[in-house]
Amino acid sequence: MEKPFWQTKSLAQMNREEWESLCDGCGRCCLHKLEYAGEGRVEYTNIACRLLDIGSCRCMDYDNRRAFVPDCRSLTPETVRTTAWLPPSCAYRLLDEGRDLAWWHPLVSGDPDTVHEAGISVRGRVVTEEAAGDEQDHVVKWPLEEF
Repeated sequence: MEKPFWQTKSLAQMNREEWESLCDGCGRCCLHKLEYAGEGRVEYTNIACRLLDIGSCRCMDYDNRRAFVPDCRSLTPETVRTTAWLPPSCAYRLLDEGRDLAWWHPLVSGDPDTVHEAGISVRGRVVTEEAAGDEQDHVVKWPLEEF
């Protein structure tokens, strides 16, 4: 039996379709983060990016997101290594660290809903930017918890 592409290719070797399929749709990277310059410390909030559909946990305008959210970071094999705020469940981070995808990842399970069923996604745990108010009141730890 042939191994899946994520077990045989490095992140840099993947084509665009393979790369994009690594996103599990958890939405954790689309949460507002408080980054403390000089400290190397990052805190997550439960405030969703304005483009995150909080039901599906997918970007509502992925292809044009940077036009609406200029500080939205695009991941590349290089930025995966240097982006401190990627959650421990992130497929890009896992593969870069030499680990495999979890059972709930859609590429493993064959079902895009397992990320939600396993409690990994932000579904039901976030507020919109409009409803949030002060970001400091919305700091949460769960996006950085191990799974």
